[in-house]
Amino acid sequence: MKLFYSPPSPFSRKARIVAAVLGFGPRLELVTADTLNPADVIRQKNPLGKIPVLETDEGASIYDSAVIVAYLDDLAGGGRVIPRDFQARYEALTLEALADGMTEASVLQIYETRMRAENERSANWVAHQKGKVSRALAQLEAAPPPSGFAGGVPSVGAIALACALGYLDLRFEGAWRSDHPKLVAWLDAFSAAIPAFGATAA
Repeated sequence: MKLFYSPPSPFSRKARIVAAVLGFGPRLELVTADTLNPADVIRQKNPLGKIPVLETDEGASIYDSAVIVAYLDDLAGGGRVIPRDFQARYEALTLEALADGMTEASVLQIYETRMRAENERSANWVAHQKGKVSRALAQLEAAPPPSGFAGGVPSVGAIALACALGYLDLRFEGAWRSDHPKLVAWLDAFSAAIPAFGATAA
């Protein structure tokens, strides 16, 4: 299998961690992609030109990260990072959605400064995205997810959250940490339990 990715991408990181914890790491060939380059093969693999994209052994392209995770979980027999139990499943998928939304809002803040000239930037748009991140962090700080992982395998929600917090560390200098000690402790526990988190740091 091939994973078309970029090392700093939090969504690529999510897919890489899932592959590692499910035992697919040795089978996964990493191929760096430049989403801003019109000639890059990523636009042939995914018409949207977005990463990550998983190319299966049969040559099919699977995207985005949530679908890649579901594919890998099924390939591993199912019920690994996406629980089978009804309540646990939807708790994990909801946490994944919250964490992915927080990541998307963080990425959009970066793109606003990276992709637009200074006179074209919208302070209101940036504030709107910051608000999403702030509300998500507040909710998670009030009720952090469990830090233990059944069978040593975290849920997709936990993996997505770790990647979201890691991206805040990477792009926003860890400014979230001072006001969210419970989440800091949660991320420390995740990092200690899941070596793939440190191994996939940009």
